[in-house]
Amino acid sequence: MKGPPLAELQAFAWVAAHRSFRRAASMHGVSASGLSQMVRSLEERLGVRLLNRTTRSVSTTDAGQRLLERLTPALGEIGEALDQVVESQGAVAGPLRINAPEPAVELALAPLVADFLRAYPRVRLEIVSEPGFVDIVRDGFDAGVRWEESLALDMVAVPLGGRQEYALVASPDLIARHGRPEHPEDLLGRPCIRLKFPSGYVPAWEFERDGRVLKVTPEGPLTTNSIALQLQAALDGVGYLATFEAYGRGPIAEGKLVRLLEDWTPSFPGPMLYYPSGRQTPRPLRAFIDFLQARRARA
Repeated sequence: MKGPPLAELQAFAWVAAHRSFRRAASMHGVSASGLSQMVRSLEERLGVRLLNRTTRSVSTTDAGQRLLERLTPALGEIGEALDQVVESQGAVAGPLRINAPEPAVELALAPLVADFLRAYPRVRLEIVSEPGFVDIVRDGFDAGVRWEESLALDMVAVPLGGRQEYALVASPDLIARHGRPEHPEDLLGRPCIRLKFPSGYVPAWEFERDGRVLKVTPEGPLTTNSIALQLQAALDGVGYLATFEAYGRGPIAEGKLVRLLEDWTPSFPGPMLYYPSGRQTPRPLRAFIDFLQARRARA
């Protein structure tokens, strides 16, 4: 049998990894209808159904999963071969896909993007913001960003920035109405703005002083996964808010928010860029790591 075109195999791998024609098309800058046609052509050529399709989801059949497991490393080898061709010409080029939660994107990655792309204009950088944990290998990412306590042991981690702090903040009006807490447990029974992940997980608020860690689970009138909404609600006096200090820095300086319990919120290591160990590092990712390390050395 004559082998199928590489484009059809790549289209299948994208759709299988993202479990969605629309999401795969958006991630890779192609049309969903084009991907659908290529996958259909591949299935007809092989005489095997590779994907189960419904109006809401896409999943691999047993045959499709077996093909994907063999195909993914092969496509990676092809990509590395193409990178080596480009490398032989003395330039770094190609895609670099990074997955990161919103605070890491806004506070750590965003200040780096412009300088990195000026240094490596032939790199096509794609940053996807997701709050939950993802399998970066399965989902086709070169690297991810998370905080140290969330990293798997088989990952190589590189510091992305300096230390960070959480800050408990509230508007002057809210403090006038509900008082200034002197201890984390004083927040219990007072209106607080809570973070809720799409998975349904609502993390407790963690405080630390003199080596003692204290977790509290306050309640309040608003729960959301939107950082912008959390900040606006805090500014409007809806409740007390625990957030990254960098988000509250401007309003605190302007007197719109007041920082509270500062002696209970020490600094902690910032986010880490991580990627799989034991695999050849793609040239664009290697360039980004070198860029980070050079920037940290200057700092």
